[in-house]
Amino acid sequence: MNKVKDKLAKLIDVKSIVTIVLTIVFATLALTGKITGQDFLTVFSVVIAFYFGTQTQKKKEGDEND
Repeated sequence: MNKVKDKLAKLIDVKSIVTIVLTIVFATLALTGKITGQDFLTVFSVVIAFYFGTQTQKKKEGDEND
């Protein structure tokens, strides 16, 4: 049960919340026509790449410390 709580706590960290909020904001802007689909794709790709890049780096550092 603690593993589930730990995973949930990691999911709800500030970086995850910012990523989710940015995704929602830019998706809304794209759907309302305030930015182009290409602009959305560019911003979304950068945000997702940064998010998963930092997650991968954290995991790699954690594996090295074990």
